[in-house]
Amino acid sequence: MYQAPEHFLSTDAAASRLLRHARLLAELSRRFAAAAPGPLASSARVANFRSGKVVILAENGAVAVKLRQLGQRLCSKLSFEGAECSEIEIKVQPRQTPFRSMGSTKKPISRRSVDNLETAAKGLPEGDLRRALETLLRRCAKEE
Repeated sequence: MYQAPEHFLSTDAAASRLLRHARLLAELSRRFAAAAPGPLASSARVANFRSGKVVILAENGAVAVKLRQLGQRLCSKLSFEGAECSEIEIKVQPRQTPFRSMGSTKKPISRRSVDNLETAAKGLPEGDLRRALETLLRRCAKEE
């Protein structure tokens, strides 16, 4: 007979407490998403609940300040049967996003621009600027 994993979690005392706490946090998260204004709700998340205190993590300081201003209103909207919110603690913690390097994109230079750069390079005295333009023109010629 099939029994859902939830059945096994509810039979063990420690796992049962953990499951109840997870459900409580899920409900608080839903209530927070509904209670907070749109941009704030997407820039913050409920992290924990303990002894009447809801801990909310904000992505940056500006979001944290605004959430602190709305603290009492949010606290009353987060309260529900079995979870009375008496205090909200706001912490700043940026979301972890994996670093992705952006490859450079090659943008072609038009023939007219190449001709203008060649003319400009020929009119310059020997020096760093002329060498830089000549290097750019050689690279353009390779790409064509």
